[in-house]
Amino acid sequence: MKDYFEVYFQNRDKIEEFIQESLLKLGKVNKLKESNFKDVFTLFPSLELVYLINKDTKIQISANYHRNKIDKNAKDEPRDYLISKLHFKEGSPAAFSSPYISSATKNSCITVSIKEGEDIIFFDFKIETLLERLNLIEFNKPFHTITKSFYMMAGFSMVLLSVFIIFYSLGDFFNSLFVQNNFTLDSIFKPVIALTLGIAIFDLAKTILEQEVFFKSYSRNSKVETKMISKFLITIIIALSIEALMVVFKIAMQNYDKMINALYLILGVSSIIVALSVFIYLTSKKTK
Repeated sequence: MKDYFEVYFQNRDKIEEFIQESLLKLGKVNKLKESNFKDVFTLFPSLELVYLINKDTKIQISANYHRNKIDKNAKDEPRDYLISKLHFKEGSPAAFSSPYISSATKNSCITVSIKEGEDIIFFDFKIETLLERLNLIEFNKPFHTITKSFYMMAGFSMVLLSVFIIFYSLGDFFNSLFVQNNFTLDSIFKPVIALTLGIAIFDLAKTILEQEVFFKSYSRNSKVETKMISKFLITIIIALSIEALMVVFKIAMQNYDKMINALYLILGVSSIIVALSVFIYLTSKKTK
């Protein structure tokens, strides 16, 4: 939702100009009431609702005209609060509201009003569809459904895998400690490494589900992606650092002549830390 609003505000002037010019080309909109505003709904696929209010009494004098139905329950309701949401541009016959959640449709929308005689005609446009029709966001329902299903399957599979890793590591730890009575460094460090990797996998799955399933991001900045990559790499660095520490202890106690291998591992972890630092620096510099 937040991303929709960001895209809308970035292109607000163009959107309002497009809607205003299109409505003015229809001429007197009041006369379209006889056909339940079918021509307006045909012109605007993003239009969800049309209704009329008396400009003096601020009382709704018509039913709510939806694309495929008419709701007469809204007639004679006071609509003073709607007037306060509108902002008029100088020299413009139309007034536009800021984005809000419609109580009638439960969708995020903007309201456009035009005065004609004693009436004010209100048009509610669904923001998501409006941005899509103006090519400000990319949204294709069949493709979106397929990709959403894939990400959902992959995301929840990763969650299950991370849970399995956590329980497996804990089970292996208790088995070594209480069943086999084999209390070694391996029995401590290996579960810690497995738990760390489980956290990394779960965190990646959570980000995928948040960004691609439960909320599709259309933001043009890369802060979310940068944060995801940074968190994932930091978790991997922690796991590798623990592994390097375990290797140092094992070599120091058994094969001291192979300590160079531990050095290679530590240098590899250090290079990842340096690469991550450069990545964070460059991305933060780019977003400033």
